Amino acid sequence: MSHDEKDLMGKFLAECPVVAILRGLEPERAVAVGQALFDAGIRIIEVPANSPDPFVSIAALVEHFGDRAMIGAGTILTVDQVAEVKKAGGQVVVSPNMNVDVIRATKDMGMYSLPGCFTATEAFTALDAGADGLKFFPGEAITPAIVKALRAVLPPQARVLIVGGIGADNMSQFTEVGANGFGIGSWLFKPGRPTEEIAELARQVFAVSQQG
Repeated sequence: MSHDEKDLMGKFLAECPVVAILRGLEPERAVAVGQALFDAGIRIIEVPANSPDPFVSIAALVEHFGDRAMIGAGTILTVDQVAEVKKAGGQVVVSPNMNVDVIRATKDMGMYSLPGCFTATEAFTALDAGADGLKFFPGEAITPAIVKALRAVLPPQARVLIVGGIGADNMSQFTEVGANGFGIGSWLFKPGRPTEEIAELARQVFAVSQQG
């Protein structure tokens, strides 16, 4: 997908290259937590499918933000789940794995696709299937040197997001080798963490994301 006026994901990642991953989010907290993240500058929010009533939370966030933020679902493993995301109004489908059927279904339903991958083969297969970005996962197992090597062979327009084990303390080393963004989960959000604490961590992440 080109970086044109219809590329909302590109626009939001340019504002803040962070996807907030809210695993375990309870629907009754969705809007308050989402607003705290938004106020800190984060524009893309993911609710993993293994959270309590994830599609209820997604629908609430979509209704609250409209087109001011991009709401997606994570840990999407099947085509049936892709349809659930669409029904809830979500715009992004994120997976831990690279499933061509899930990518194609996501694109057919007019949403953005961010599949998980780890190797060059998975990355190119995902792009061929229409992925809008590549979620390199788990980030704990990926070094900046690996990202640099993959970036050298991937199409320059391919989006590379690092997910897993990422926080304000280690983002910059990946940005330096060509990462376009990050998915930040437990460093930022855990069930039961006070909203003000989440907001403070989000402000730290945003500040680091704007450096350089």
